Amino acid sequence: MTLTTGQLHHTLTTVLGLAKREGGFSYRLIGTAADLLRGVPIEPGDVDFLASARADVDTFARALAAYRCLTPPTWMPCCLQYYAAFEVDGVQVDASTVESPSQATFIEAFGSGPWTHFSEIAVGDKRVAVVALELRLATELCRDRKDRAEIIARWMRDHGCDAPLLRNAMEARGIDTATQSSVMATIRDRT
Repeated sequence: MTLTTGQLHHTLTTVLGLAKREGGFSYRLIGTAADLLRGVPIEPGDVDFLASARADVDTFARALAAYRCLTPPTWMPCCLQYYAAFEVDGVQVDASTVESPSQATFIEAFGSGPWTHFSEIAVGDKRVAVVALELRLATELCRDRKDRAEIIARWMRDHGCDAPLLRNAMEARGIDTATQSSVMATIRDRT
């Protein structure tokens, strides 16, 4: 299923409203849903929340208990994540921790990056904490998802970019110099 902006807003309002009733949880919206919420014309298939602690994933799961559970809160040793997933009105929504120790400050889901580099976007009466787009672009480059990276880079060209943050994020992800130069040229090219 490809998620529309309207479906994303509905899903976020539902999930965050239910989570608030459970006391709320510490999270960042990451992945392609974060891109779409910013207005990037990208097609997410699900909604991903990065949670700060296992207790936040448990709160998320309690909040969504009335919905179809795809994966109950589960420790996944293969990727050092505590993870849960639900289907909310036809949309897959998941929350997970990333428990790999890291001193990284510019990576989307590791270290302090998502907790330091984010903004809040209004969705109805909610404020959604969304990871910085510069970190998202570096993730897509790292995963060699060129189509998504190009869409994000063009959007940043038209809407603005924190160039030092993007450079740091690409460096943190080990993106080669030629690719970094190409991305920065795309962002600067206003033709």
